[in-house]
Amino acid sequence: MRHYDRRRFLAGTAAAVTATLAGAPRLRADTPPIEVESRVPAALAALRQGPREMARDSLQAFALDQVTLSPGPFAEAAAINARYLHQLPVDRLAHNFLRQAGLPSTAQPLGGWESPECELRGHFCGGHWLSAAALVWATTADRTLKQRADELVAILARCQRSDGYLSAFPDSFFERLSHGQKVWAPFYTLHKILCGHLDMYMHAGNQQALDIATGLGDWTVHWLNGRSDAQMNEILRTEYGGMNDALCELYAITGNGRYLDAAHRFDQASLLDPLAAHRDELKGLHSNTQLPKIIGAARRYELTGEQRYRRMAEFGWETISGTRCYANGGSSNDEFWNNGPDDLHDQLGVAAAECCVAYNLLKLTRHVYGWTGDPRAFDYYERNLYNARLGTQDPAGMKLYYYPLAPGSYKYFNSPLHSFWCCTGTGAEEFARFNDSIYFHTPGELYVNLYIASRLKWAEQGLTLSQLTRFPEQDVSDFKLQLTAPARLRINLRIPSWTAGAPQLWINDQLQNVSALPGSYLSIERMWHDKDHLRLQLPMQLKMQPLPGDDAQFALLYGPITLAAELPGDPVTPAMQHCDYWADPKPAIRTQPAPIPLREEGSEQALDWLRPLPGQPLHFTATTSTGALVVRPLNQILRERYAVYWRTADS
Repeated sequence: MRHYDRRRFLAGTAAAVTATLAGAPRLRADTPPIEVESRVPAALAALRQGPREMARDSLQAFALDQVTLSPGPFAEAAAINARYLHQLPVDRLAHNFLRQAGLPSTAQPLGGWESPECELRGHFCGGHWLSAAALVWATTADRTLKQRADELVAILARCQRSDGYLSAFPDSFFERLSHGQKVWAPFYTLHKILCGHLDMYMHAGNQQALDIATGLGDWTVHWLNGRSDAQMNEILRTEYGGMNDALCELYAITGNGRYLDAAHRFDQASLLDPLAAHRDELKGLHSNTQLPKIIGAARRYELTGEQRYRRMAEFGWETISGTRCYANGGSSNDEFWNNGPDDLHDQLGVAAAECCVAYNLLKLTRHVYGWTGDPRAFDYYERNLYNARLGTQDPAGMKLYYYPLAPGSYKYFNSPLHSFWCCTGTGAEEFARFNDSIYFHTPGELYVNLYIASRLKWAEQGLTLSQLTRFPEQDVSDFKLQLTAPARLRINLRIPSWTAGAPQLWINDQLQNVSALPGSYLSIERMWHDKDHLRLQLPMQLKMQPLPGDDAQFALLYGPITLAAELPGDPVTPAMQHCDYWADPKPAIRTQPAPIPLREEGSEQALDWLRPLPGQPLHFTATTSTGALVVRPLNQILRERYAVYWRTADS
């Protein structure tokens, strides 16, 4: 809370390049559906049919229970996250809600931002934890966690007032907000509580959770009716999360137009109007305050078809992802966009790249991709996912708040019971849904956007697709098809913009004569049979990426992977790496000068100072002015001081 340029790529989305196997027939054949057990509640299945969706997505994601992660780094990280969710007792999660409702609780209160003294209390316990538990259930059928989440919903239902109000703090916080008095973001917390219950309904089928959510929606409508537009303009200057987004979702589920009207009152014109006009006026704004509002604009477009809201969301995504991001896909420094577009020259801080910002940028990217189908949106998504999300959890399930980018920094995490930062919550959600964007589809077409070991069950096509890969350690991904009957289907394989050279494709061990440009799809349409298999090879190479605003500083990437140099310095101890109430280890971090590469005299190779380490994929040794350094993926750095950005020798 506290660059690669994609600025204009959307102009060309209609002309996204695809490559099709020569002679592939274009006819389609319907495949009878097969029956499979589903964990998706009927209410969500009906919602996906979109009776109130005025702007249908070009591409649809699969339900969470249709995609299973196979062994690999994402499955391992998701399992660690789920174990941490299990460790939090329901009585402690419910404590502040019970006390606020005047009901007894003998549980020991949690600490940090969930302590009884913190004005943000309730955001994790009644919000993020429920959302994450619902997602884990939908993804893995973790029945024990679902039962505990259902138990918490039942307790919170007892705490909800007859007028619909539910929180871990008194409603007087909202009166303070209304009168311009100092208070810490009550609508931000209400947004999390509302989303937690919506997720429990949509992903876990809990009807009681929807009843609670509609009660909260009714209370919000009543509260808003008592505020003038002038009052709301002042309220919208504070952090209020994605209230517009959550109320849009409540409208989508219930069809009650009052919630859509209420959502509109959270649309901040001073932020959204410039975006609709393709103007970046984000300098000086708190990053994670703004992104949820832009996501709300995206959801409103999907529900109403208002093109103005699409322009807000598309340009917001375009300017942030294209001109305000570091090499790892993260954005913000000290939680703000302090400079104008394409200017990060002085923004490599120990509090860079707030993790909530990366989380919300992934959400916004999914919306934009769903409308455009442009594979280049997933260039950014992939960069963010691998480099700003995957490396933000330690082996105990603790999460980062910021992603430090000052040379000499180290990673620092929340504590299990005494932090509960905003990024603890969004991290718990993100690590529960790594399977949500690997595959998309349209009728008769499958889109493979991420090369992550996984299994897809597409009942309507009678297809089970297994993706076997060790990407990015290896540049090859294998796909095995199981079909109940032969089926005509177009499979679209994303060819990332970082691809170095021509991709190679084998079908049933036969090398195919294909071509596809980086930043496009390789499309194969044919009659597929049971036990068909594909192999795709995507060559990768090292490259240097300048820091926006300062060409003398650069990061190293191998394919989509951001690399970091291990730096010498004082040992990093576990005590240094775990923080309680505030994520502020700055006194313990001693920044160092950025490393400077030492090139071979007379060499014409820009990266001659890097050598692969034999037997260690994605590991290199670097010859620098201060000695040899090990260089490896940033997402694998855990206990070391590191540097992501280097300086050129002539700087």
